[in-house]
Amino acid sequence: MIDNTIAAWHKLVEERDAAGLDRILAENVVFHSPVVHTPQAGKPITTLYLTAALHVLNNDTFHYLREVASGNHAVLEFLTVIDGISINGVDMITWGEDGRITDFKVMLRPLKAVNLVHKMMGEMLQKIK
Repeated sequence: MIDNTIAAWHKLVEERDAAGLDRILAENVVFHSPVVHTPQAGKPITTLYLTAALHVLNNDTFHYLREVASGNHAVLEFLTVIDGISINGVDMITWGEDGRITDFKVMLRPLKAVNLVHKMMGEMLQKIK
C-alpha cells in the first residue's frame, strides 16, 4: 500500500526512477496521452509511455508549478523547456484505495510543444521497446 501517492510520484520524478513505476501503477491503469487519441489500458503500455516521458520531458528545466488535490485525485501543472520551446502541461492523476495510480492523463500546450513532444516521444518509444 502506498501511503501518499503524490509524494511517491514526486520522488519518482525527482529521481527519474522509471523502475519505480512498477510499484506505483495499478495493473489496470489507463494512460491518456496528449497525442494518442485512444486511452492506453494496462500497466505495461502505461509504463512504456511514462518511461519515455521521464526521458523526454524530465530534463533540468522540468518542475511542477502547482498542485491541486482532492480525495484520490490530483492535478499537477508543470513547465519544462526543450529545444528553446516552453512546454506547459498538467498531469491528472487518480489512484485507488491501495494508493496505486489507476488513471493518468497528460495535457500539453502550446501546439508547437505538442508537435515536438509527439516527435520526441515517438523516437524514445522506439529506443526503449
